Amino acid sequence: MSKIGVFICHCGTNISSTVDVEELTKYAKQLNQVVVSKNYKYMCSENGAKLIRDSIKKHNLTSIVIAACSPRMHEHTFRKVAEEAGLNPFNVEIANIREQCSWVHDDMKSATEKAEALIRAAVAKAQLLEPLKKTKISVTPKAMVIGGGIAGIQASLNLAEEGFQVYLVEKEPSIGGRMAQLDKTFPTLDCSSCILTPKMMEVLNHPKIELLTYSEIIDVNGTIGNYKVKIRKKPRYIDTDKCTGCGECANACRMKNRIPNEFDMKLGKRSAVYIPFPQAIPLKYTIDPNNCLMLTRGKCGDKPACKEACTQNAIDFNQKEENIEKEVGAIIVATGYDLMDPSAIHEYGYTKSKDIITTLELERLINSSGPTSGEILRPSDQKKPRSITFILCVGSRDETQHPWCCRIGCMTALKHVYLLKEKLGEDVEINICYTDIRSYGKGYEEFYRKIRGITKTNFFRGRPSEVRNMQDHLKIDIFDTMTNKLFEIKTDMVVLVPALLPRSDTAELAKKLHISQSIDGFLLEAHPKLRPMDTSTDGIFIAGCCQGPKDIQDTVSHASGAAAQATVLLSKKELEIEPLIAVVNEDTCSGCGICVSVCSYNAIELIKKEKNGKEVLQAKVNEALCKGCGLCSSACPSGSIQQQGFKDKQLLPMIDEIL
Repeated sequence: MSKIGVFICHCGTNISSTVDVEELTKYAKQLNQVVVSKNYKYMCSENGAKLIRDSIKKHNLTSIVIAACSPRMHEHTFRKVAEEAGLNPFNVEIANIREQCSWVHDDMKSATEKAEALIRAAVAKAQLLEPLKKTKISVTPKAMVIGGGIAGIQASLNLAEEGFQVYLVEKEPSIGGRMAQLDKTFPTLDCSSCILTPKMMEVLNHPKIELLTYSEIIDVNGTIGNYKVKIRKKPRYIDTDKCTGCGECANACRMKNRIPNEFDMKLGKRSAVYIPFPQAIPLKYTIDPNNCLMLTRGKCGDKPACKEACTQNAIDFNQKEENIEKEVGAIIVATGYDLMDPSAIHEYGYTKSKDIITTLELERLINSSGPTSGEILRPSDQKKPRSITFILCVGSRDETQHPWCCRIGCMTALKHVYLLKEKLGEDVEINICYTDIRSYGKGYEEFYRKIRGITKTNFFRGRPSEVRNMQDHLKIDIFDTMTNKLFEIKTDMVVLVPALLPRSDTAELAKKLHISQSIDGFLLEAHPKLRPMDTSTDGIFIAGCCQGPKDIQDTVSHASGAAAQATVLLSKKELEIEPLIAVVNEDTCSGCGICVSVCSYNAIELIKKEKNGKEVLQAKVNEALCKGCGLCSSACPSGSIQQQGFKDKQLLPMIDEIL
């Protein structure tokens, strides 16, 4: 005979304002096998926990029902309280009467009736709960960081400084990410390379960091504490042990200065053998397989010019891609972001004029190592512009495109105003067409006020209707909502500030890692406030703009936070694994293999066993890999595979009670 306790939380007024908690407490006391029913204003508080502990001991309870908020919030809290009182932590059932009841109803009578049904169902399950035991697994004290931008660099250094081996995987030939493309950073106007390059050098020289550039993740298997990651190392066609980064091969290349340079946003040209930028780490050249004459045609003149020029004999056209496997205990994803292609907004004419560019293209024009060596010239005629107009929120904060704020656009435009005035002189006219100026960070508002006072800098609150390409200039009509006037702007250049988007390969990577994406396509955190670096898959963390738009300061903070979370995991020799996993009834399993085909985590396999003198196939669950998703249980035609804590015999009575 079970002895069940029901504990109902007011959640301040979140629940009690809509649900009659006193009536609910009396109702629960009358239910079968319930020996105690109590309510408290904050059941998750220390006083609430003491009330539960004392009741378990006094009444020798075998199971408890907590009627409160979502189990995602405090199930672990109440399990710990039960364990402290001597009750098996898996004999705790949560009835969600906040999110599923009080928050979605206005009428107290109907909300209370629904809460009664939820508690009735929870009690029915509590009568059938079974004590479960956690298992322990060892932890591999190594980490993998995917993405070599500033977030990946910061996370790698934090982990390495704690003494853990780190594998930093970057798909490009060099680490550095988007920050390497910037000239200055706001609001302090520090040189971006001056901040980033020393950190890149630290990564290269740190004995605990293995740098895997020009590499991609193929597959991820395993579970928290023990992940096996397969990585594809793409061929550079250059022996990195021999290459000294002298650049003679690039100078000799027959495709020299003929290939659009992706790092310069295709405003400049490069050779088929190249390094992305002068401060690249590692400073090793790469041969572009899509543009190298030797690799595309099998012939480059009489002899490959790059090979002739290389005194170190580092060129190797026979290199093949290599697949390697690394075992790690934790993974941090720091894959960054993409910029929206502004050509999707036709009225801004991004593809109609060379003089309509993006902020990142302007960064490369301003940068001294960029295609124009830092000189600002109109792309159409290579003359200095006399007027430049910025259009903010291109595609962002737009219900027809992307409703979220890019978070860096306003400050990027303000930074560019300062740099353009510095390079072109005070006489250049700069117009800023904005929705709202969002200067929320430390020192940002002060920076905005400083820029606002610069001469010949005009702010128009509104969105232009169209950018028209005239013969020698661009024309913009904008209605300024601050003055209620329509303005016509004649300008030499237009700079579009586009939305920040998830990387194009985010969905593919998320599938490999078994992690989720939010509705906007960015990687989804486990909880936006309490677990902003965790994902739904234990042992995998996210850092930087792969989780959502951020500036550099927030990106670095987020990366350090993710590294700290990973450190907590990696510092343990063993981990306790929750037993809410699938189990197989060997007596009824027919070995049909349906469960194997539906399992997303490769946690089930068919093994040969002897049964009644015959060799038969039966399903077997790998406890370390199983995540308790329940797909196998729902697919099994005979019901032979069940999930502990959610067996049919426990769930069906709940349905009966609710109906």
